[in-house]
Amino acid sequence: MKIKKVIINLIFLIAAFVIQSSIFPLIPVLAASPNLLLILTFSFGFIGGKESGMFYGLVAGLFMDLFYSGPIGFYTLLFIFIGYLNGICTQYYYEEYITLPLVLSVINEIAYGLYVYVFRFLFRGKIHFGYYFMKIMVPEIIFTVVTTLLIYRLILWYSRRLQEMEKRRDTPIV
Repeated sequence: MKIKKVIINLIFLIAAFVIQSSIFPLIPVLAASPNLLLILTFSFGFIGGKESGMFYGLVAGLFMDLFYSGPIGFYTLLFIFIGYLNGICTQYYYEEYITLPLVLSVINEIAYGLYVYVFRFLFRGKIHFGYYFMKIMVPEIIFTVVTTLLIYRLILWYSRRLQEMEKRRDTPIV
């Protein structure tokens, strides 16, 4: 059952990457778009633990590194770190508790935005942080948090279903 879960989660990551990099840029209404890979990495880490978060963070980071120009490992390092930190919060995980995932989503998006700002803009002398914050980070934070409400619930439902299926298989038939 574990390998099936990993394969399905990887399919989720691939679908999220395709949607994020191919479909969202074509929608003219969106000034910013939700970071689906960040949401999935955070969710898998928060639900599955540190190792799960780091593994899916590695995969999501490699997708980002291979698609966007720049040094390999730029996004991978960030996504692994986000997966690990959210995996630490697993001990506070309750299925019905939505406040902590939303707070973590905001923190992750701010960390992602600051990381990109510092290493992509600030080092090149573009220091208009107010513009970057108001025009890029704030809309992306809002879109990501709203999307987190939907995607996190979907992943939670899917995770619960897999656990129920696993329990049914483990019960002996007498």
